[in-house]
Amino acid sequence: MKSFRIVIAVAIAVMVAAAASAQSRGSARVQGKIVDQAGQPIQDVVVKVQMVDQTDLMQAKTNKNGEWRLNGLANGQWKIEFSKEGLDPVRQMFEIADDRAAPMNITMGKPQPKEDPSVALNAELQKAVQTAQAGKFAEARQICEGVLAKNDQVTQCHAFIARMYAGENNAAEGVKAAKIAVEKEPANVDNKLLLADLLMEAGQKAESRAILDAIDMTQVKDPFPFINNAITQINEGKGVEAAEGLTKLQAVFPNQAEIYYYRGRAYLAASKFDEAKADLEKFIPMGKPESREVADAKKILDQLNKK
Repeated sequence: MKSFRIVIAVAIAVMVAAAASAQSRGSARVQGKIVDQAGQPIQDVVVKVQMVDQTDLMQAKTNKNGEWRLNGLANGQWKIEFSKEGLDPVRQMFEIADDRAAPMNITMGKPQPKEDPSVALNAELQKAVQTAQAGKFAEARQICEGVLAKNDQVTQCHAFIARMYAGENNAAEGVKAAKIAVEKEPANVDNKLLLADLLMEAGQKAESRAILDAIDMTQVKDPFPFINNAITQINEGKGVEAAEGLTKLQAVFPNQAEIYYYRGRAYLAASKFDEAKADLEKFIPMGKPESREVADAKKILDQLNKK
């Protein structure tokens, strides 16, 4: 009995399939011609038709004149596809009504080369950089904001926007953009330094110093956020702390002239006059002769020598 039920089930399935197949058969004929963009016939284009909501496929090929024809189609909505290797496929819908369908004359062409989206993206980023170099910080920022609106994966734009806000003297908005930059690229030390610098400028000193303290100094490429922090500490009368931080920085950047100048100022604030004198004497030949810092260092040394 079990095998008999299986046979019955298979027979029913075959009948259903046959009925479904029969639904796409009729007496209508559909035909057409396929040419290339110069109007020349294309041979051996595969033409496939399928009635909507049906699984049956019927197909034909174009002859040397680019002509094709299919018979035995039923009334209703149909999908049709024209394809040949090396040409862009064409897909569309057509309708058969009263056993008639309009002729379909199709033009096929070679696939158009797809434009690399990175080309346009890089052009926009380059435009933003050039605009920033011209001192048009707000305009440059808006270009990068437009890039992000189209593609939020361009994470480098967040740091760029933060720098543009800094150029606009808007540290508060710069902090917001820099925090996003750090969130998007948590391993990027430059972004952390940017955030620390902007936080310091915005008056959020404790948060800025917490970031600087957590950074591996050997990974630092830009010493100036640390120098700026030291300047703030000197202005706060924290000469010892400033000198300690600059000493760590000097180990990584031994040829950075500003470190010696500000560490000399830090030692001066801490009343460590011998150390201040040694740093300022080393700074003077390293600094630019016409700079304010060199003139200031000479003046301080003159005063220390008189003591």
